[in-house]
Amino acid sequence: MSLTCDISFKEKANIFSFEYLKCILFVDELDDDDYIFTKKLYSKLITTSRILEDFLDFHGAKKNTEWVFYRELCATIRHISLACYSQRHILNRFNFYSFEENRYDTFKLESFDTLKILQESIKIAVPVILEEARRLQINIPNTGYNLSYFPGISSTQQLDHNIDDLTVKDQQKKNLTLISSEFLEVVKDFDQFAFYERYDLKKIHELVPEKINEVTIRRYEMLIHNIQSSFDSYVVIAKSSSQNNKLDQLRSHFSVVFHILQVMGSLLHFYERHLYDIGFKDVYKNVSVSLTELIDPDVLLDRAVNFCLFYAWKFLSSGKELALIILNENMETSLTEVGIPMDRGFHSRPSLLVAKIVQHYGGEVKMLVNSDVFDASSVLDIQWAGGKIKKEKIEKVQFKGDLRALNDLEILASVNYGEDHMGKGIPLPKELSYLI
Repeated sequence: MSLTCDISFKEKANIFSFEYLKCILFVDELDDDDYIFTKKLYSKLITTSRILEDFLDFHGAKKNTEWVFYRELCATIRHISLACYSQRHILNRFNFYSFEENRYDTFKLESFDTLKILQESIKIAVPVILEEARRLQINIPNTGYNLSYFPGISSTQQLDHNIDDLTVKDQQKKNLTLISSEFLEVVKDFDQFAFYERYDLKKIHELVPEKINEVTIRRYEMLIHNIQSSFDSYVVIAKSSSQNNKLDQLRSHFSVVFHILQVMGSLLHFYERHLYDIGFKDVYKNVSVSLTELIDPDVLLDRAVNFCLFYAWKFLSSGKELALIILNENMETSLTEVGIPMDRGFHSRPSLLVAKIVQHYGGEVKMLVNSDVFDASSVLDIQWAGGKIKKEKIEKVQFKGDLRALNDLEILASVNYGEDHMGKGIPLPKELSYLI
């Protein structure tokens, strides 16, 4: 059975352009500057532009001077619409997220402004797309879609929460321990992007794409998505309890960060692949210049960094304390007694390794030295404890708290905290490979 259709490329170009241009024509015919595109409209723009872009790529439009600009305009609509879809989702869902009251009112206002800026980029590109279609002798539909075809999904009605299943409470505690720990790992890693004052364009251009780029942001997007998926699969949120209110809040932090990173990833992809000069041939440079005359790359970069990156970090940071509380409420705890590092005690290396184990899991662990209690996640605290141990000639100490950390501390103690009798480092067991 043949999968090909014996009609010309031009005829197929008309077929694959029809629904896409019908959307474009709808946007062109809008006469209401206050109209905010719906998720259904963005979805239609995404799907129709992707189908057309795939068709054009299959036939080599990227390497054809006649068709390359039409193809790039199609990619422009797709990637900006992807960013807008996620941004619109944030605004649709924001009132249902569970955050501290009034804490993120500024974020909501800036979210709306960002959506309007990105939406305006689409509207600016629309007449150029129609002009390019006419130049290529592609048939323009007689009319765009009717406004009623793109209703919003928002409603004041919410269905009753009437499904609660708490029969897996013990398993849920284990899942919450793992999820909270994974979230805290992402927070710690993402903290390298922390900033407190918005960047100017010079600084942004120093960061993008050398230090901040699509590949980096997509990695964090995937990590947060995996955490959110685990949460939705294995955690049950019942009604009316302080514990479940906290779970709702943590889920809100996952969700908003995930969608912010989706917006940022789409904007960075479009900038890096379609606007950023990376030594393309002259024909691509000419297309890139034409695109930058329509879509200001500095505006997109400002929103990617000063809105997306800034608020992704803010929401991750504000979720950290919540994740720590949930982790310590659900983790399995125990008490273990181990020997101290032979010969040299808790000096720099063993103190650092102990602290890194505790920090790796994120749960609370205390170091008990007779009647004194020290924070086992703090190198300084452990070294203070080391002074007491040496002075009082103590040979064993206890650790109390997160069972996962305690198990690894026992392994560490079994190899004299990674040192030989001369105080030199030795290879650690494979269970502790994360310390390297």
